[in-house]
Amino acid sequence: MLPGAPHVAIAVSATTRGRRPGERDGHEYHFLSQDEFERSIAAGEFVEHVSYAGNRYGTLRSEIDRRLADDLSVILEIELEGARALRRELSDSVSIFIAPPSMEELSARLRRRGTDSAEEIEQRLATGRGEVEAMSEFDHRIVNADVETAAAELAAIIDRETRVAA
Repeated sequence: MLPGAPHVAIAVSATTRGRRPGERDGHEYHFLSQDEFERSIAAGEFVEHVSYAGNRYGTLRSEIDRRLADDLSVILEIELEGARALRRELSDSVSIFIAPPSMEELSARLRRRGTDSAEEIEQRLATGRGEVEAMSEFDHRIVNADVETAAAELAAIIDRETRVAA
């Protein structure tokens, strides 16, 4: 559940990306091998899945179903193609695009984070430019210039949208 929002839970995504220091399977991600990921696709276990920055990512149906069974609203942290796939699969979903204040700031943030190679950062920036161009497809848009302000905006949208659905 989300702190301050006991009626909301975040679905843990699956990925083929390697674990970063401190990450735990089933907490930050479900870490799958390429073969496990492909088997899960073939078995229809994903509600959405994509290739992003050289790795596979997806949301397992079981992640959503488990939370819905507990009468929770579910948040998915996904990228553009995943959001498009999710809208096709779950037409009543609500989408929120969180944008960087600029591509220059996104580049600086990725470099400060220090978890990606220069090539991976360039790949993420190229993908990010395309995503920003498509943000009008989303129901809500937040510019993350200041993390506290963006978090407050996100919380207000989640509260408004989940209260309406309740």
